[in-house]
Amino acid sequence: MALPALDHSATRYSLPHAYWMARAAGLASLDRDGIEAAASAWGFGTVRHFESTHQMPFPIEDTQAYVMASDRMITTGFRGTEVLKIYDWLTDVNTPPVPGPANKGFVHYGFHRALQSVYPQIRDTIQELRTDTQSIWFTGHSLGGALAMLAGTRLYFEEPRLLPDGIYTFGQPRTCERLLAGAHNTAFKNRCYRFVNNNDIVPQLPPEPVYTHVNAMRYFDSDGRLHDTMPLMAGLKDRIKGVSADLFAPETDAIKDHHLPNYLAALEKNLPRTD
Repeated sequence: MALPALDHSATRYSLPHAYWMARAAGLASLDRDGIEAAASAWGFGTVRHFESTHQMPFPIEDTQAYVMASDRMITTGFRGTEVLKIYDWLTDVNTPPVPGPANKGFVHYGFHRALQSVYPQIRDTIQELRTDTQSIWFTGHSLGGALAMLAGTRLYFEEPRLLPDGIYTFGQPRTCERLLAGAHNTAFKNRCYRFVNNNDIVPQLPPEPVYTHVNAMRYFDSDGRLHDTMPLMAGLKDRIKGVSADLFAPETDAIKDHHLPNYLAALEKNLPRTD
């Protein structure tokens, strides 16, 4: 099957665009040369890089992100991290929430701190590079998904003239509490899409009820089929099916399902055929 080309004129949800946003999320894990080479091949003439190193005992060594721009599209991608590097942090019930963007609700302290280290430069870069009416997109996998959701939300809440056209996240953890999630869901209706792959452990963290998810979920079942909605009981049965499919795999299903290449494979499986 021939894969769809990246459409720089996209302004709304589509599965092909989700596929390209997942690939853009993956770019954030490359070095500068790798990001710039891919961005150029995809038709983006400008790339800016952002990195901030954190002091211990913060569990994340650094925050890395990039912005790439063409004459029709500006995309910001945030780097994710390995499950084992953030698992203890995400399961720590003593991590305090702090005020969210524009003081709307509350957000997990760790995500706030990681984003704050690069957000001012990203905001200024988007404002500088948006010379016309380019669409604005945010994307990220794992921790990067949380930062993408927060960055897009903060951009609009603090700069109302800059409403992102879309936020796509893959394996995003719970990022905020219900007040901020509600404000986000109202502002980003039909603009934010949170992809979850079957038993991926990260979207199940941090624990409820303090933290919750934003809308709208897109769920890949244990066979890789994409669902716009998944009822509770059907979802539980499907997760059991996913766990039992390969009991002797070297990784648990919950960790295996979190890897970005598995999200990309599921997206490719669901793309409309073009040949």
